[in-house]
Amino acid sequence: MADITLTGPGGCNGRPSFYITTPIYYVNAKPHLGTAYTTVLCDVQARYRRAKGFDVKFLTGMDEHGQKVEEAAREHGMGPKEWCDSQVPAFEELWQTLEISNDDFIRTTEPRQLRAVSYLWERMRESGYIYKGSYDGWYCVPDETYFTENQVHKADEERHSEGQHLCPDCGRPLTRVQEESWFFRLSAFQDRLLGLYEEHPDFVMPSFRMHEVKSFVEGGLQDLSVSRTSFDWGIRLPFDEGHVTYVWFDALLNYMTAVGYGQPGEGAAAELARRWPAQYHVVGKDIIRFHCVIWPAMLMAMGEALPEHVFAHGFLMVRNDETGQGEKMSKSRGNAIAPQEVIDLLGVEGYRYYFMCDVIPGEDGAISLSRMEQVYNADLANSWGNLVSRALNMSSKYFGGMTPADDPTWASRQSPLRDIACGIEARYSEHMESFEYVVAKDVVMELVHAANHYVEDSAPWTLAKDPSRSGELADVIRNLLESIRISAHLLAPFMPQTSVEVLRRMGATGELDCDDLAAACEWGQLAGGVEVTKGDALFPRLAAKG
Repeated sequence: MADITLTGPGGCNGRPSFYITTPIYYVNAKPHLGTAYTTVLCDVQARYRRAKGFDVKFLTGMDEHGQKVEEAAREHGMGPKEWCDSQVPAFEELWQTLEISNDDFIRTTEPRQLRAVSYLWERMRESGYIYKGSYDGWYCVPDETYFTENQVHKADEERHSEGQHLCPDCGRPLTRVQEESWFFRLSAFQDRLLGLYEEHPDFVMPSFRMHEVKSFVEGGLQDLSVSRTSFDWGIRLPFDEGHVTYVWFDALLNYMTAVGYGQPGEGAAAELARRWPAQYHVVGKDIIRFHCVIWPAMLMAMGEALPEHVFAHGFLMVRNDETGQGEKMSKSRGNAIAPQEVIDLLGVEGYRYYFMCDVIPGEDGAISLSRMEQVYNADLANSWGNLVSRALNMSSKYFGGMTPADDPTWASRQSPLRDIACGIEARYSEHMESFEYVVAKDVVMELVHAANHYVEDSAPWTLAKDPSRSGELADVIRNLLESIRISAHLLAPFMPQTSVEVLRRMGATGELDCDDLAAACEWGQLAGGVEVTKGDALFPRLAAKG
């Protein structure tokens, strides 16, 4: 295993590099709830890592080659490139709406990808891990996946669809492909891949996904057809113009292309050395084999370092309110939910919070509009938003539109909120770093809920009536505002604009660009005598329908 490298790259200006990627999305259809989920999942991690002081590179983009794209273009009466160009605004506009903070947006039709893939082919030829032959077997065009005769036969038996030759993954009819092809010697990497999984059990995350990957590899690997001659829409091989690159052999390389692989100049080489390997590829569970089997084998063949982790999330299902069961989302069933529908209901920040804080990353999640309303009202309207409004209103009312004046000793005085806040960033970060967003949210909401109870228990409106207890009142308000300040920092990856607005209303604009989260969350940094703004409700309560 000496040839397997999983060490992280260096940083910039003393800051460690953190490189995270979404899959690049197919352009045969507009972005949907699933693609948005993956992208927000990455965005939350990227924002969290920036707040921790990392030099973050966050990549997303579009997969624009292959037979499926060619067919979609033809159906719309367009050329493939014209069709791809027409799809770009839908992705870019949705990412902008959802506050996605990606640093790069790659398209596989760009010149940099052409250069990288051509370089890949030359490297592969030099390595001896590709050869020319002929392919005769089954291919799923929608999934862009090859299957062996045994895989197809077994799947048909399980479905009782013998003789229909349906895709083992998606169930749609397969296409028989017979053509000359270049092959990648994937079979040569079976033992090395199993060694990788044994030595680095966190290469595949969550851990329960590793069993699927290991079982697939233990079942035996076939050499992979990595070129096509039956259609034209793809990157041509530099040494065999009659062939175009198999779409996954092209698409997977985008992660390295975006950080300089195969590009000219010293700057590209320096960027590659600094950024690669990636810390996280975040993908849906349906493409886990490409990222955890084919991609690491390609990198081994090239002599390149492997990504540190591949995090595979589950599918979004629609919860049937009558049965309580999750159902596959589809237009034919009439249960499909579009991103804009959720945005219209919850707003952008509510959208982000719900999917990140109520759906467990890695597992299939059963969602429903009624559950969205419930979470929004309970967590955002009644708890977080209500706490901010009450505390700022009281600070404004009792202290002349200001935070209470500075008192160098208040932070050391005991309070139940101070006790909860002690060590909160460490508890939160432990879960954020492993994509346990729901648990990380719970750590923050413990403080938010405690602060709401603290209001009732301390009754500041009663303290305000007694001038002799003015110091006590000031401490109550300070404790509340400090709890809000810390919570705003911790909730920022999930709801960035809300946290900006909360800190602005508190007069803490100097904290907006946080790059040391641990320091920002230390108790006792509330500025005294600073003007506060009450403002409108952050999360107006949603009225129950019907």
